[in-house]
Amino acid sequence: MSITVKQLRPLFMGEIGNIDLREPLDKPTVDALTAAIDQHAVLVFHDQFITDEQQQAFSRNFGDLETTVRAYRKDFVPRLDVHMADISNLDENNRILPANDRRRLNALGNRLWHSDSSFKRVPARFSLLSARTIPSWGGETQFADMRAAWDALPHRVKARIEPMICEHTQLFSRAKIGFTDWAEEERVKMAPVPQVMVRTHPGSGRKSIYLSSHAGRIRGMEEPEARMLLLDLSEFATQPQFVYSHTWKVGDLVMWDNRCTMHRAREYDETEVRDLHRTTVSDGRPTVPEELAA
Repeated sequence: MSITVKQLRPLFMGEIGNIDLREPLDKPTVDALTAAIDQHAVLVFHDQFITDEQQQAFSRNFGDLETTVRAYRKDFVPRLDVHMADISNLDENNRILPANDRRRLNALGNRLWHSDSSFKRVPARFSLLSARTIPSWGGETQFADMRAAWDALPHRVKARIEPMICEHTQLFSRAKIGFTDWAEEERVKMAPVPQVMVRTHPGSGRKSIYLSSHAGRIRGMEEPEARMLLLDLSEFATQPQFVYSHTWKVGDLVMWDNRCTMHRAREYDETEVRDLHRTTVSDGRPTVPEELAA
């Protein structure tokens, strides 16, 4: 039986029906989902009460899974499998993190607009986030359509930014909120990596601004000017006409394409549990060729 796709927003966002993500998928269904995310950039699946193992199996239909960057620390104690990103306010014993816990403070950076894993030499293609426990208010995830933002840019700005190469690292994004509590091994593994400023999305053929809070430098440009340009572009690309806000329900799974969207989390009551689990599919290749990366 074929999946159904309902467009949720004039520019992007698709709601998928008639599918059970707990079951193995045949190739026609995987192809249909790939076509849907190529068009809509973000897909919403309701009533998917899946396990971590089922979520990983579904995600592997689209490529290899990343491992969590939390494992960079020598003292890392996982709550979930290393192929699951722990998007929660819980410690390894399922207790709510105290206000001064470095893991909580680091996670506040998720409220900045970003693209997952843009701080990796090979960034993310898709992210898949499932809601296990939701607080009584807040905690929405907002998405911005970076293809539509590119389309709306003035031609002079497009010509200016298209050849640019940026440097991305979590050290840049977390510094914006004053977080600097990094172990030395994390700093080494989080050295800035180059990413193009403009990408051509392979599934749709459309151009997209590749932005993230992790971007902090533009090669060949003085840093204050580069940061100002990045701020201006992010402000432009996250205007209300380009943004969809998803209000979570338990059982929701949202899948998005990091190559043509940005996203951010919103504030919620942190005396309550917010527990979401993310799998991340690697894009498989860098945006900047090796000969231009140095």
